[in-house]
Amino acid sequence: MGTFYVIRHAKAGSRSNWPEDDRLRPLGKKGFKQAEALVAVLEPFPITAVFSSPFLRCVQTVEPLARVRKLPVKQTSMLAEGHGLAGAMQVMGHPELDHAVLSTHGDIVWELVEELVTQRVIKPGTGGFDKGSTWVVDLEEGSFTRARFIPAP
Repeated sequence: MGTFYVIRHAKAGSRSNWPEDDRLRPLGKKGFKQAEALVAVLEPFPITAVFSSPFLRCVQTVEPLARVRKLPVKQTSMLAEGHGLAGAMQVMGHPELDHAVLSTHGDIVWELVEELVTQRVIKPGTGGFDKGSTWVVDLEEGSFTRARFIPAP
């Protein structure tokens, strides 16, 4: 069994106003404040590893947390936009991982919430997927057993 902290990246600048490669789109001013605030939000949890989509906004979301916890940010394309929950499940399926942070995108968090409802871990309409929010999920043998939503700071 493992516990995972699935974070949707903090607020970034507008996709439509960003002229460059979307993977390079950084957090906005509010997003950087959210990233710093996540350090306090996640302070009670025994985090052992920090994984992130390679997209800049996801990495920037967990950099303050990783710095305070003295952990590296391990980038993996499995958490990148478009890889779906299946990609995140590959990370969460690692047998030696427990209490790991996964910084990812809205499409993956949306799928996670849908799966939590399908597996009857949460009721429809529970929690959300706002930018900077966190889902604390327990996983046992590939199935979710418990979930808790932490609103964005």
